Amino acid sequence: MSIDFSVFDSVALVRLNRPEAMNSIDPETRVELREIWQRIAADGAVRAAVLTGTGERAFCAGTDLKKTATADGSFAGAFYGDAGVPSLVDGLSMDKPVIAAVNGAALGGGFELALACDIRIASETARFGLPEVKVGSIPGAGGTQRLPRTIPHSAAMLMLLTGDAIDAAEALRLGLVSKVVPAAVLLDEAMAIAARIAANAPLSVRAIKRLVRIGGDAPLSVALEHERHAFGLIRDTEDRAEGRRAFAEKRPPQFRGR
Repeated sequence: MSIDFSVFDSVALVRLNRPEAMNSIDPETRVELREIWQRIAADGAVRAAVLTGTGERAFCAGTDLKKTATADGSFAGAFYGDAGVPSLVDGLSMDKPVIAAVNGAALGGGFELALACDIRIASETARFGLPEVKVGSIPGAGGTQRLPRTIPHSAAMLMLLTGDAIDAAEALRLGLVSKVVPAAVLLDEAMAIAARIAANAPLSVRAIKRLVRIGGDAPLSVALEHERHAFGLIRDTEDRAEGRRAFAEKRPPQFRGR
């Protein structure tokens, strides 16, 4: 298996496990990763996930160019056909939050994987870059769109057009990551954050992620309408009543996702 998958309480841990190839994604791993996101999305017992890489050298170096399949047939057939090649980030748009614990180099598609996650925590040795322009290509899994939506436009264009990488300290300064921690505690920190998220009302967590995702591309007035509608739906849930009772009774709430 090129990916290790485990669940601790309500948190799924997804670990890319190809350290000999800097945890790069070959065709088999790409399919396996999509299946894991589908599994997490469908599992009511999982409320949050953490994505990381094996070892300290790399989070993910993107697509494994040595194993990239040659084009077979037309692009239209692959893009619109029933058996098209999955995108590297397929499945990450699910409503359950995913935290990237970036333990080393996040380059090319590996950086795009991190960008598609909801929260990014980095080790002090992490590096981030989209070097595709240096080899006559472009980021093809959301890099040209997500990066300028995540950090200032000029900083994003500098990275995209030069292909240069930045270190963890610069990523923190730009707001690309939420925290930078020593490598020895990176996974513990990411899992602790995921556990705090998983302890919250699951319908509320999923509603918030969906609202942020769809609201980012909508006019503010439309996004606020979505928020108002979601508030009304959440207001009538059993979990909201339980949360208010638990607060009044000074005890931890027992949320059931209904």
